[in-house]
Amino acid sequence: MSESQAGGEVYDARKLLRELALFRHLDDAALAALAAELEWFVLPGGATLFEYGDPSDALYVLKSGSLGAFKPDPSGALHLDGVVAAGETVGELGLIVDQPRSATVRALRDSELLRLSRAGFQELVARNPQAMLQTARLAVRRLIERRSGTSSAPRTFAILPHDAASDARAFAARLRAALSRYGECALIEADAARGETSAWFSALEERVRFVIYLGASGDRDWRELCVRQADCLLLLTDAGAPASPWPDAAGFDAERALHRPRHLLLQHRDGAIAAGAALRWLAQVPGAQHHHVRDDRDLERIARLLTGRSIGLVLSGGGARGFAHLGVVRALREAGMQIDYVGGTSIGAIIGAGVAADWSDEEMFDKYRRAFVLGKPLRDYTFPFVALVAGRRVAHLLREAFGPRDITDLALPYFCVTANLTAGRAEWHRAGPLWFWLRASCAIPGVLPPVFHRREVFVDGAVINNLPVDVMRTQGVGEVVAVDIGADDVLYAEVEEYALPPWWRLAWQRLFRRPLRPGILSILLRSGMVNAEAASQERRALTSLLLTPPLDDIDLLDWHAYERAIEAGYRHAQQVLGRANAPRELP
Repeated sequence: MSESQAGGEVYDARKLLRELALFRHLDDAALAALAAELEWFVLPGGATLFEYGDPSDALYVLKSGSLGAFKPDPSGALHLDGVVAAGETVGELGLIVDQPRSATVRALRDSELLRLSRAGFQELVARNPQAMLQTARLAVRRLIERRSGTSSAPRTFAILPHDAASDARAFAARLRAALSRYGECALIEADAARGETSAWFSALEERVRFVIYLGASGDRDWRELCVRQADCLLLLTDAGAPASPWPDAAGFDAERALHRPRHLLLQHRDGAIAAGAALRWLAQVPGAQHHHVRDDRDLERIARLLTGRSIGLVLSGGGARGFAHLGVVRALREAGMQIDYVGGTSIGAIIGAGVAADWSDEEMFDKYRRAFVLGKPLRDYTFPFVALVAGRRVAHLLREAFGPRDITDLALPYFCVTANLTAGRAEWHRAGPLWFWLRASCAIPGVLPPVFHRREVFVDGAVINNLPVDVMRTQGVGEVVAVDIGADDVLYAEVEEYALPPWWRLAWQRLFRRPLRPGILSILLRSGMVNAEAASQERRALTSLLLTPPLDDIDLLDWHAYERAIEAGYRHAQQVLGRANAPRELP
């Protein structure tokens, strides 16, 4: 049928088909024939379209709503692997390769779909061979996007205030203004939509780029409708208020929210982040991503994140070379690039924490100089039963620099990476005492003692993941800027030997002649990073913009090269940003 009946209104399927890359090449007659083969239906939020392993008997065009593709892990539990947005297709890969469904697909919210059967698809290909090529291209592009961690940005948002004290109406108006920078945005309250059919909501979402559904009314039915219509749930609360359970079940956990993004928005009335507020509220909505809202700058950052236009900054480990990160950050800021999310490993995690804390360039320069140059973090040598140094100086300097704050108290979303030797995997941390996990993230094996926590052993994240671009991609950012300063160091020796000479000869060479062998600190530091190099090469490919300052002349433990490393990072970033015309045109 060329026209589909939806909620009492007639919908012309050809209009949607013309906008899809898969069918754009078809002429009017072919589009009409294709539309006649389509079957329109509604899939309520939470309902399953098809299961993993089912026969591939059709492809689907999503008219409105959103779908989630779920894949089983080794235990059989399903995890969200990707999101299908309105105007996209799903199920075409199975028709091409004639294989069972590779994922379970469910409606994340109330959705309308058009179904094209296998027979209809085969007839389309027989009449228009170009359709097979277009379908293959689309399927390959989807696979690449899934591998890179990118997914469709949400278009509809439900603001669900915890209570009336959250002043949701004023917040919604400010968010609408921020979203309107990226497309027309409608703000819908209960009175405007009461009694309307699904066709009304669908037409609204086709007409404008973004829709905010404001669930500020005490009407529980309206709030539930807002949840059903939303691609993303915005849980709004006053950060200073006592934390208590969320009134909406969908706000409680990911399963009840059908794995849609849930953002906990903490409003700070006086413009200062209330220590511990995020932890208290996150306990009520576990798994949500939290954001501190102090002023319009934070609101604009949230709008960029929601629309897929945010920038995540990833900083690698690399010892004293990590000071180059300070120069890069300075250049990024001067270029007008807004950093919305920060993550890092080892020294990159430490520098990144300063960025996430909203420190100025001057604050970071002074604090890190005091900690690493004047503080001499590796001077508390001990008997090498576990490590060469005791680690107390590093812990003291990190506590002094960052205080008692929790990771969740940082102004920007942030994570740091450690290597869990007990479990044999990299772990990333978005909560917990900041100084503690920074201490773990920089625990170079053999140099600094591991951090022991709940019977598990944590060391420098560079052992497994020195450039955690893959982790940043899972956070839903639009672009990833990565700075890799640790993957190209080379150790040389100028002697041929299989055993060391007597200690007094080693001491003599160290004191009065040029050293012929790399020192133990350099060997341990390099050993802790070398295994992550191959993986870092793969992660480099996931970046939008990769910066690799030339730092060959700076030793991994040369803390006194502080200003030289900063300048090298700054100059390199300036050159690259000039070529890329950043921030508007990331490559």
